[in-house]
Amino acid sequence: MDNREPCPWRIVEDCGAAFAMGAIGGSIFHGIKGVRNAPSGYSRRLNSGLTMIRQKATVTGANFAAWGGMFSVCDCTLAYIRQKEDPWNSIASGFITGGLLQIRRKFFYLKLILK
Repeated sequence: MDNREPCPWRIVEDCGAAFAMGAIGGSIFHGIKGVRNAPSGYSRRLNSGLTMIRQKATVTGANFAAWGGMFSVCDCTLAYIRQKEDPWNSIASGFITGGLLQIRRKFFYLKLILK
């Protein structure tokens, strides 16, 4: 783990890498989904696939970036608190990130229900 950037820049680096992975994966997934759900005809399928990529791939990338950024913040925080860089920081960071994302999701649905 010595080849990684120091913690403030690690967060930015991980957010960018996660956004790139999410945008590329989202482009592939949503492109195929748009082609499959389009009416028949080559040009309609191509247009539908490209439209789905434009509409949804950046959202998928942003969601991946939020997860990656939160994971990196937790990882850097644990590394600072424990004064160690070991696999337990990553394990605990994944656990904390999953919990925080579930809490965010529950509040979102609770807000929808109470309207």
